[in-house]
Amino acid sequence: MVGLPRRDFLALGTAAAAAAMLPGKAFADIATGVKLHGLSAFGDLKYSPDFTHFDYVNVDAPKGGIFNFSPPNWGYNQNTLTFNTLNSFTQKGDAPPRMEMCFDALMVRALDEPDALYGQLADGVTVSDDRNSFEFSLRPQARFHDGTPLTAEDAAFTFKLFKEKGHPDFSLSLIHLDEAVAVDQHTLKLNFSGKQSARTVLNVVEFPILSKAFYTANPFDSSQLNPPLGSGAYKIGRFSAGAWIEYDRVADYWGRDLPVNRGMNNFDTIRIEFYQNRMAGFEAFKKGEITYREEFTSRVWATAYDFPALTAGKVVKHEFPAEKRPTMQGTAVNQRREQFRDARVRQAIALCFDFEWTRRNFFYGSYERSQSCFEKSDFRSEGPPSSQELALLEPLRAQLPAEVFGEAVSQSPSDGSGRDRKLLGQAAKLLAAAGWKRSGDFVVNDKGGRLSAEFMVDDDTFVQVYSPWVANMKAIGIDATIRLVDSAQYQARQATFDFDLLSAAFSFNATPTRDDLETFFHSSTAKVSGSRNLPGIADPAIDKLIDAVGAAKDRESLTVAMRALDRALRARRDWIPSWFLANHRSAFWDMFGFPEQKPDFGFPVEALWWFDKGKAAKIGKA
Repeated sequence: MVGLPRRDFLALGTAAAAAAMLPGKAFADIATGVKLHGLSAFGDLKYSPDFTHFDYVNVDAPKGGIFNFSPPNWGYNQNTLTFNTLNSFTQKGDAPPRMEMCFDALMVRALDEPDALYGQLADGVTVSDDRNSFEFSLRPQARFHDGTPLTAEDAAFTFKLFKEKGHPDFSLSLIHLDEAVAVDQHTLKLNFSGKQSARTVLNVVEFPILSKAFYTANPFDSSQLNPPLGSGAYKIGRFSAGAWIEYDRVADYWGRDLPVNRGMNNFDTIRIEFYQNRMAGFEAFKKGEITYREEFTSRVWATAYDFPALTAGKVVKHEFPAEKRPTMQGTAVNQRREQFRDARVRQAIALCFDFEWTRRNFFYGSYERSQSCFEKSDFRSEGPPSSQELALLEPLRAQLPAEVFGEAVSQSPSDGSGRDRKLLGQAAKLLAAAGWKRSGDFVVNDKGGRLSAEFMVDDDTFVQVYSPWVANMKAIGIDATIRLVDSAQYQARQATFDFDLLSAAFSFNATPTRDDLETFFHSSTAKVSGSRNLPGIADPAIDKLIDAVGAAKDRESLTVAMRALDRALRARRDWIPSWFLANHRSAFWDMFGFPEQKPDFGFPVEALWWFDKGKAAKIGKA
């Protein structure tokens, strides 16, 4: 899962479709007792044990140059507006994006396959007969940046640490990890209880491996601006807390010639600068202080890319196709607040959002309306439930909204006037049915308390976009407001669920695991600070549908279970779907080379592109 909260919400490039229904075996059929060079959820691995590099890289890409960019996505406790810690893997604090580049993992994903992983620190894995234990053979040449060996002791220490103190993106996948054992210097064994999903290991093997020595001598918390000891292709270079950070390529990186790394990590320095608002970042880009950015404001994309460097051909404006991964974009309605626990209230709030007016007036005709929790994928439910979906849904009929069993719930289109009287009338009736009665300018409950609803945002752009929505909510009696907070406060309040309404966008793995879904939708995460369960969903029926996803034996049954889950989530109205784009809106100074064929399941520009001296010289950037 790739988190894209706050600033990215306005224009997350969406998936074109989920992976095709590929023939192949289920994870439960993967060979046991033999050493495997890769793992996948379904189907055979594309790359053989003797592969030399991924097909989507340029193995002859030159090394060198600086890549100064504004990250379009981030995860864990990372923040693109500021940073106050260099520990990206704990729950608290604000870390800079891309700290993960400083660390290696047991295995890494192939970006041209939906769910395949191949060895990085590990040269192979052996699965036990009961599929609850995984033995990893670590490469003896693996080293930390100080030259000390990276051993199974470090790996075992990391998994124990993440389970106890790690960010929920780590700890939730390790709930059923019984033990992590260093069998010897180069052999790690992970033993699970049997309660884990069959595909939990596909998440776990991607976790960064930390130095036991470093975190024995230093606290594992958010108090540190002491660069942690890593083992990856980059290490922390110069930085100024909250302002900018540089990652320097490790010239003698131990893993530079591994098949999973060849053609990757080409820039000598990757620099990230932090701006409190997006227009300041855009002005820096126009001057060439930033050399790559994705544009997340439609008005700017449509009207502001006419500055001298672009008209002179020094800057390229280009749209790249989005990844084939399901995405979710919407506004979370926090049901930890009593006034939002009735689905009719949540539906009324949704009816006040006039997407058609917003699209015309703010988005310059771009974006389409989101409807699904897994938008632009094969997992999006359509029409009435199929017989296969009904087989999962019928046993839960008494626990699910009746709408689940009809046409898939969709947001009502407006007349585009900005104040659709018909939709606002429906919203007012829903509030009345939920027990809210008009008293003067506001609706009140039986105790005389107003129905209040506050949008929390951290960018002026959202104040503009949501103000008409707020006006419509006020028209039907909701005491609606917008609160603009700084980025650190925003991150802290999101992590502790201290908000009424909050908008976010996320991208799931192409083959979602039970672990992925639990952090967003499962009752076990409703009270876990830092989880992605922003609305506080705690519904046993949803839990059972997530279990069905985890139990899927092939891609077809996975798709059926995901559609059933999507159908149920849409009927619950925990998230108010918003909008999506089909592409990445990218702009960059014409000084880079990049592979002609973009991989379908990832777009890490900073890892795949390279500095082109010839191009740079032509535009005065050599």
